[in-house]
Amino acid sequence: MPSVSRALPRAAARPVRRAARSRHVRLPVSASVCLAACAALIGPVSAAGTAGAAGNRHPGYSVTALKLPVRAGGRDCALDADLYRPTGVDAAHPAPAVLTTNGFGGSKSDGSTDAIARAFAARGYVALAYSGLGFGRTGCPISLDDPRIDGRAASGLLDFLAGKRTARDGTRVDYVTQDGPGDPRVGMFGGSYGGAIQLATASVDGRLDALVPLITWHDLGYAMAPNHADRTSGVTGPGPGAYKYQWTNGFYLIGEAQGLLRPRMDPSRGGGSGCVHFVAQACETKKLLNSGRYPAARTEAVLRYARSVSPVSYLGSVRTPTLLVQGQADTLFTLNEAAATFEALRAQGTDTAMIWQSWGHSGGMADPAKGELDLSKGNFESSYVGRRVLAWFGRYLRHEWDADTGPAFAYYRDWVRHGPVYGTSEVFPEGIPHRLYLSGDGRLVGSRADVVPGSRSYRNWRVSSSHSESSLAELLRLPNPKPYDTRGTYLDWTSAPVRGRPVDVVGAPRATLRVEAPAAERVQHSGDAADKLVLFAKLYDVAPNGAKTLVHRLVAPVRVPDVTREFTVDLPAIVHRFEPGHRLRFVVAASDNAYFGNRGTKQVTVRSSHGHTGTLDLPVVMEMPDGADTAGELDG
Repeated sequence: MPSVSRALPRAAARPVRRAARSRHVRLPVSASVCLAACAALIGPVSAAGTAGAAGNRHPGYSVTALKLPVRAGGRDCALDADLYRPTGVDAAHPAPAVLTTNGFGGSKSDGSTDAIARAFAARGYVALAYSGLGFGRTGCPISLDDPRIDGRAASGLLDFLAGKRTARDGTRVDYVTQDGPGDPRVGMFGGSYGGAIQLATASVDGRLDALVPLITWHDLGYAMAPNHADRTSGVTGPGPGAYKYQWTNGFYLIGEAQGLLRPRMDPSRGGGSGCVHFVAQACETKKLLNSGRYPAARTEAVLRYARSVSPVSYLGSVRTPTLLVQGQADTLFTLNEAAATFEALRAQGTDTAMIWQSWGHSGGMADPAKGELDLSKGNFESSYVGRRVLAWFGRYLRHEWDADTGPAFAYYRDWVRHGPVYGTSEVFPEGIPHRLYLSGDGRLVGSRADVVPGSRSYRNWRVSSSHSESSLAELLRLPNPKPYDTRGTYLDWTSAPVRGRPVDVVGAPRATLRVEAPAAERVQHSGDAADKLVLFAKLYDVAPNGAKTLVHRLVAPVRVPDVTREFTVDLPAIVHRFEPGHRLRFVVAASDNAYFGNRGTKQVTVRSSHGHTGTLDLPVVMEMPDGADTAGELDG
């Protein structure tokens, strides 16, 4: 839910050790559709959004609306905030605080931000909910959670919670637990845009004590133009990848529409470089990606900026204990993004854990009765993720050192009907690679000896011939046609039916491919990355009756670095069970209508032989009941 981001390593799984915390255009959306999206994101204004300066009382806490002036990015910005004070909390009886802010397009008063603040205030935490820079009635332009701007602004709120800074009306806080002079005990919680700001703030202010970022990014360069080929580190592959234009332009329009939604905004919100509400560099990034032309120097500069405002660039400065929560139904910020952040934090000794929940930007809440957190309901005690969050804050904010914060890694299993819905592990990655081979006859086989020599080809059209999703459909509650691929514009390889027990895949599959594309080879050294071959890899689950399911509608866009050499493809991570009788189908398609594709028409050929053929590695988790001695098989 926006109003609330490295592929998995292939090394053997290893235990996760936690360290003690160290203190110190082709626009896909019209303006009218954008307004509908904004309305869907922002939601109804709550009582907290209209609270007067004197405070609005509720059972268990009071709410006070405030304006908090801060200096960020060379500008004076007035943050619009609501302060939630639990009954009985005062200077003699202080409490730790939780800071939260909106997802992209939201504000302090949207349904989820307000509900989060109320949920924590009702549980005895001082809560401060604020509208991020450029949203709601907060000043200054949108700067994409830049730690040098948005992070510094949030740092000013820590000063306020420490009693070092007053609100515009003179309000001063003296009832937040302090760990030292000017050091309030504060955690942060929020999703998407409200998730990345947590890491950005922690990178510039070591006073934060606990973070819980939900469904957020690791590298915006990857999120906007992903390339799943030849990953070098984190989620980053050779850039740029294939431009994810539906998601990117949709959010751009949501940002630019802020002036239409709130016509009497702070004049400090003016942007630059042709954008009304974005900082100039963010505007330049969007314009370059929309151009469809990617000359090396300019493209590298733009991607460097996108990464500079992303956790990939500053995680080395984050020492705050972090519980990452990412959504399996999320084509905007995939599980790979959270995995990359998790791996980077634990490698440097930052206490961290990770949960892969069911819902994300591409899918709504699952049944709370099955253990899923619903932010609008605040069902923390009755949901698996909610209990983990309360334990995380209990340990690091209330210093309940015996609180069980749970395993290093947990993942939602939608196939479980009875018993724990979440699988858990103290190692990550958990799945053991299971290799299949791409046979020349279109089969996925379990042995190189079973490969049938042969070659097959496809050719892309000048318009998209494959569909994975309509990226904004979930947000706008619009129809989302079933995925499809058009004959002659893709290749596929299909396994034999699963036999024995089900096959559970947990993690990021990896493929190795070699293709022949003479038209791409002739121009691949042109100096414009747009001339390189683009393709899309993906996994289907094929039922016994032939019905196909594209797992979570996820695809792996690839801009092939060099068509004369073999390359790897790290697909988006999944949690999926292939039931007995079902087949796995691996597809390489020429296009996808949610992305920019190839420039010009290119024929692609894939050859297979006993000595050399493509492979697909699946991270398989073997769940063996008592007395069982075999697991399911996908071998041909």
